Parts: sequence; C-alpha cells; structure tokens
Amino acid sequence: MREFGAIHRHGLVRVAAATPVVSVADPARNAAATIALARQADADGVDVVVCPELGLSSYAVGDLHLQDALLGEVERAVDTVCEASAELGPVLLVGAPLRRGGRLFNTALVISRGRLLGVVPKVYLPNSREYYEKRWFASGAGQEGLEITVAGRMVPFGPDLVFAARDLSDLVVGVEICEDYWAPVPPSSYAALAGATLLANLSASNIVVGKAAVRAQLSAAQSTRAMAAYVYSAAGTGESTTDLSWDGQGTIHELGDLLAASARFTDGPGLVVADVDLGRVRSERMRTPTFADAARYAGEPARRFRTIGFDHHPHGRDVGLRRPQRRFPFVPDTSERLDLDCYEAFNIQVHGLAQRYRAVSGGRDAVAAGRGRARMVIGVSGGLDSTHALIVAAKACDLLGIDRTTILAYTMPGFATSAGTKANAWALMRALGVEAAEIDIRPAARQLLTDLGHPAAGGAAQYDVTYENVQAGLRTDYLFRLANHHGGFVVGTGDLSELALGWCTYGVGDQMSHYAVNAGVPKTLIQYLIRWTVGSGQFDASTGALLTAILDTEISPELVPADAETGAMQSTQDRIGPYELHDFFLFHILRYGLVPSKVLFLAWAAWRDADAPGWPAGFPGDQRHAYDLATIERWLRDFLVRFFATSQFKRSALPDGPKVSFGGSLSPRGDWRAPSDASAAAWLAELDRGGPEQSR
Repeated sequence: MREFGAIHRHGLVRVAAATPVVSVADPARNAAATIALARQADADGVDVVVCPELGLSSYAVGDLHLQDALLGEVERAVDTVCEASAELGPVLLVGAPLRRGGRLFNTALVISRGRLLGVVPKVYLPNSREYYEKRWFASGAGQEGLEITVAGRMVPFGPDLVFAARDLSDLVVGVEICEDYWAPVPPSSYAALAGATLLANLSASNIVVGKAAVRAQLSAAQSTRAMAAYVYSAAGTGESTTDLSWDGQGTIHELGDLLAASARFTDGPGLVVADVDLGRVRSERMRTPTFADAARYAGEPARRFRTIGFDHHPHGRDVGLRRPQRRFPFVPDTSERLDLDCYEAFNIQVHGLAQRYRAVSGGRDAVAAGRGRARMVIGVSGGLDSTHALIVAAKACDLLGIDRTTILAYTMPGFATSAGTKANAWALMRALGVEAAEIDIRPAARQLLTDLGHPAAGGAAQYDVTYENVQAGLRTDYLFRLANHHGGFVVGTGDLSELALGWCTYGVGDQMSHYAVNAGVPKTLIQYLIRWTVGSGQFDASTGALLTAILDTEISPELVPADAETGAMQSTQDRIGPYELHDFFLFHILRYGLVPSKVLFLAWAAWRDADAPGWPAGFPGDQRHAYDLATIERWLRDFLVRFFATSQFKRSALPDGPKVSFGGSLSPRGDWRAPSDASAAAWLAELDRGGPEQSR
C-alpha cells in the first residue's frame, strides 16, 4: 500500500456484483462459471465478489433441492471453488443449499484464499405467490453460535457472523440473502450495528415489471439506514424459465448513493465493479450519534455477533479509481438532480429571508396588513455574490406580496471599481425594480487613509490589507447606518467559500450583516443558482441576459487598481487559489472529516483530466480546467492553514443565515464549532506523511 494512487491506502475497497451464467442443477459447471468471474475480478483488483443466491445449484430447481445427489454435488462444487480461490485475491460470497442437523438451509459461503471462513443462512424465507422456499429450507433464525461441516471443513455457521480483514481495518463484511432485506428490519441492520461496513446481498429475485426499481430503492435505503456500502447481486442468464424470468440485476450503493449498476437482461456473464469508501462509512457512523444509540437500543449486537478474522493481503496497487467522483461536490452532475437541487437551494434562501423580514417587521399579520414594514438594505457590486443576494431578496419580496422597492440597493464605487461591474450593478437594480442609489466611498476612504497616515493617501501605490479593508469596511459601515436611518436590516452577500477561507473583512466588513442569506452557499453553487434562475424563467428575458453577463465577470473584490501595464484587474483566484478546488476541499473536510491525504487523492482523481466525463450538466466547455497533483497539493496546504488556523474567529461571530447544502454550513450554532486559536499542524503533518512521496 505504498503507492499514493492505491485505493487501499485511502480507505477504499473494490467490490463487484457478479452474475455468472448458471446451469440448472449442474453444480460443477456453476462452480466453473463462478471461478471464471472470480479470476476476472482478481485481474481487475477486486477485493470482494458477491454472487447470486443458490448460485452453485441454481435457484429455480424446485424439489430438486431435496435430492441428496444434487446436494452432494454442491459440496464438491464448494470444494472446487475453495481450492481455486487459493490463488485469487478477492473474498468470494457464493450461494449454495447446505445440509445441517437434518435441515436444509439456503446459505451464503464466505471464501478467502482457499479458506472457507463461515456460512450465513437465510433468515426470512418467502412463501407466497411464486415463492415456496419453506417447502425446502429452514430459516436461519435461532441458529446463532453454531458450526457446520462443508466439504470436510468445519466452520462457523449462523446469522450472527461478520467477517473482518485483519490487514485492511475498515473491511468488515455482513451478509444477508434476498428476502432478508425485504423484511421490516433486515438482518444486515444488526450486522451493521455489530461493525459491518460492507453489506452483501446474494439474491435470486425473479423479474417482473417494476421490480428492478424497488430493489434499487431497497439497496439505497438499506445503505442509508445502516450507514454502509451495499452490494446486491441477482440471478440472471441460465436460470430455469419454466414459470419465471431473470434479469441479472447488480447494484453497488454507498450511504444511499448509487455507484454502479449492471446491464440487465444480458446473455452472458456479468461483473459490475465499483470502489466503495469504507473509511467514509466509518467516519459517517462516528459523527452520527443515532448510529450508536441504535446499537444500544438493539442490545449492542457486537456482543452477540461473532467476528471472523482473516488475512486479506490487499494488493496495494494503483488500479485507478472506479467510482463516480464529482468535481463539484456541492453541485449535482445530472440535469434532473441539478434542477431539483437549485430549486430547493434557491427557495431555502428566499423563504429564510422572507421569514426574517416578517420577524423584523412585526410578524406575518403585520406584513400582510401593510403595517410596520422594514427595508432590506443591500450593497450591490455587480459581482456574483451580491447579484445572487439581490435576486433572492427580490423573490422574497414577491413571496411576501410586497413591492420590490422595499429593497434599498446601493452601489458603492471605490478606488478600483470597474466601469463594467458598476454598469452591471445599475442595470440589475433597475431591471429588478428595487430602490437604487449610489454612494461614492472614495472621499471617505481618502480621509480615513489620511487619518491613518497611510502612504496611499498621498498617492503612493501601497495596496496592502489596510488599503483594501478601508474600502471594504466603509461599505459595510454605510450599509449599517443606512439600515438605521431607514428602519431596515442589512442583507449580507458573502458566501460559504469565503467564510471557509476567511476571505472576508471582519466586523465592519463583508463578514457582518443582519442576515447572511448567502452564508450557506459555496461559490461554485452560486454560479449554478444564477444560471438556474435564468433557465427556469424566474425573471424576464432581458434580466436573464444581464444575469448571464454577470456570470462571465472575473471574480474580484475590486479593491486594488488594475495593473498599469496590462490593465488586468485584481483576481481573487490568482491570489487565494481556484474556488473549484477550495470548494472540493471544503466539502470533504467539513462533511466527512476526511484526512488531507485522502482529500488530495480524491481531488487528483477528479481534476487531473479535463476531458474525463462527469462535468455538471451545462458546464461551459471553455471553463473546464485540469490540475496536476502538485498544484492541487499547493492549494490544499493553503486551505488547511486558512480553514483550521487563521479564519475561525470570523466564523465564530457569524450572523444568522440559512443552512442550504448537504455539505454543511459553518455557523457556530450549526455544523461547525471550533476554537479560533487552533493550529493546522496536525492536518499538515498528516499530509506530509500520507501524501505523495515526491512532495516531501
């Protein structure tokens, strides 16, 4: 596991749902088909292979399950698979009917490197409509703590087994069979509470119209409820079609997300593969007290489950990354999901601001009756954040049934305000029908610089933080005094990305407002929200065209004059790094608490190839960037220092504002409570140890 690009180094495991072509009641041929797919998986670097229910006998053999000749051949097939697995890396989960104590059980066998680790019986046996399993099989309920002899091997037997790799700490496998996950409380729920991070379902499950969607829903739901990865494999080609048909559905889910799905109704063997992040599973359980409470409520299943340890010998090679890896984790990558998320995010902001307006104005009845109306005061620069806050405010007015002139919008040009952004600000204020005005802050800024004895007051080109913050602070100072003067409240424009980096002026600056409507929205999502308002017709066509033009504007605070030689304006991203990388870092550190080396690995996988698929729907082609590993690491180190060591004091004094994203917020009353005097040393040290060797 020395290679930086190896998935095992970062807590990921490669899994597969296998669909061999079965032969009805021919265990020897079924063993060969299973081994063939196991070898294919081994070549692909797979760690765990899940095969269908009763795959060694085939499922639809009816009363043949009770024929000793067939059952004897099944045990010989088990021996064949075990022997063949000795030279293969993957753990194999194989279905077979097995005899024990005068009963027949529908079981899953767990096999690793020539060793049969244990056997898990099916608990819930369907016995209605097309299913008659109780005619042949006994339930695994009540079989805890037992052993079984299979092909001369005595191994643990029961529904109380989990299988833990001693040399890959997060790989703990829990097993259930088909109907088990249709039960109100699936056996895998207890396995998860006992420590299993990877849940596997060996299924037959004949296909009828609409059933595939239900299976996928169950897998997604169970991976969410149990906070686990979930691999499902259903029987396919080769099963008897006397009365039923089979589609060979295979899915791999992780914490509710679909990572991979097989092609259905194929006429050959299938192997669907994905990399599951078991480190993320463990982390999610650790940060969710409900999981621990559920274990206590269930009587601590870890006390009664048996953990079967085994040496997995992970290959530790760089086999690439086989999972969807979103470049913009705050932004969905499908058009359907993008539209829904933007609708929800925009309305969260609009309704949050509307409710704050009612509170400031004396309540819902007072607003409805037109009494005691407050004013919304907002600074408009012509940039992304203030544009978005202004259109949210306009829609809040529409929701409240009040005139948009309730909004007092001010553009406040400073020393570096460009003609383009000022013109955009004025055009937008007019288009939205708000009450608009302009306050030139330059005279006050010059006076303040003079009072400070700053060289820039005399014309020197000393554009330091004091020079910038004199302007930023004056703008906010004016807005607060305007709110006092007009009986209103200041609507903040700063976003989540700026708060993460501390890229905001503290106190009397853009860090402060009466209601921070954008504080839960990262920069990358704001761009999509504005595009969504245009595409969904929230405003008229001319306003939509103006909003589109604003989207093309360089992100800049416009506090330092343009370069005298090139005319280039001050660029935020040239100074602090690309927001698209910082938002990636923020999501994985804030939401999942991932270590920096893993964040670096995932960012490298996501951003190293601009031509790779996975861009959000409608993302402009000329803005599709790629970053090499050294560049990503450089900005990650900068992010770690900014986020953990230098910027928390600004977040600790954050004004109210709505949480918007699943990725979290930085409110000290919400998702993030941290000391302002912390060090980033532990995170930087981890990156030194776990990052690419060549960077040390």
